[in-house]
Amino acid sequence: MFNFLKSRPVFWASVTGTTVGVAFFIKDLMQGEKFNNSIKAENKVVIVTGANTGIGKETVLELARRGATVYMACRDMQKCEEAREEIVLETFNKHVYCRQCDLASLESIRKFADNFKKEQQRLDILINNAGVMRCPRSLTKDGFEMQLGVNHMGHFLLTNLLLDLLKKSAPSRVVTVSSLAHTRGEINVADLNSDKSYDPGTAYNQSKLANILFTRELARRLEGTGVTANALHPGVVDTELFRHMGFFNSFFANMIFKPLFWPFIKAPQNGAQTTLYAALEPELANVSGKYFSDCNLKDVAPAGTDDALAKWLWAVSEKWTKLNN
Repeated sequence: MFNFLKSRPVFWASVTGTTVGVAFFIKDLMQGEKFNNSIKAENKVVIVTGANTGIGKETVLELARRGATVYMACRDMQKCEEAREEIVLETFNKHVYCRQCDLASLESIRKFADNFKKEQQRLDILINNAGVMRCPRSLTKDGFEMQLGVNHMGHFLLTNLLLDLLKKSAPSRVVTVSSLAHTRGEINVADLNSDKSYDPGTAYNQSKLANILFTRELARRLEGTGVTANALHPGVVDTELFRHMGFFNSFFANMIFKPLFWPFIKAPQNGAQTTLYAALEPELANVSGKYFSDCNLKDVAPAGTDDALAKWLWAVSEKWTKLNN
């Protein structure tokens, strides 16, 4: 019955076909839960940071499909405009706008918030999506270690500057994209800015834990206002976030490593599903201070439940970003 497999070409073709089939089957399984609620977002005004590529772009695309007015808060205006044009052409939603917001500059963040308030009288959803990962040591314009500065300090200031509009528009939501990496994170109280020593992975993990603690303290402060704050892990997603990791861009990685791990990595569209869930799911209307992954509630690491640490980080962030000034 299986004599045809004695032919080497047929045998290897069969092995290749089976391997490819299994790879696609695993790939499909690893894409995670989908946000299947068809709820519309008409009359919603949304801001998405880091919106010109990856998860951010897919988030804007789906929100635009659902009728939302979306502001793409990005550093690179050329890339933002290119992404916006694609989204408008695909969704026929002309209410998608590009606005400059460099999260590595407190001045840029303040200017974005001021200009936004001149254009809009409400804000229903703020999605803190932008991020950098494992980059060589560098500083923001205000002297923050880049990962702490962009991933946490920038979003801390932006959120606080927009809280008045969020409260005015309640019920409203703040959604912050964190990472499973927070479970390996530690807030280095003695060297928060990594001035004494720097490791790209350690600094990234710290910034993602900062996202969790920020969300927890923000939710506590917003109790009774109608504004909720939640964080999420999007999964391991094929985005530009890996651009600073030289190994992933090497010849070896492109030829061997990436093909091996391809089945286990989410496409950006699937990486955006939990963001959409946290932003739109009606059942989460009164849920705040939580953490989600694959459109399900998940537990955070013990360090992410440290209220005293969350308050300390808030106080430091308030001081460093000159929030009250």
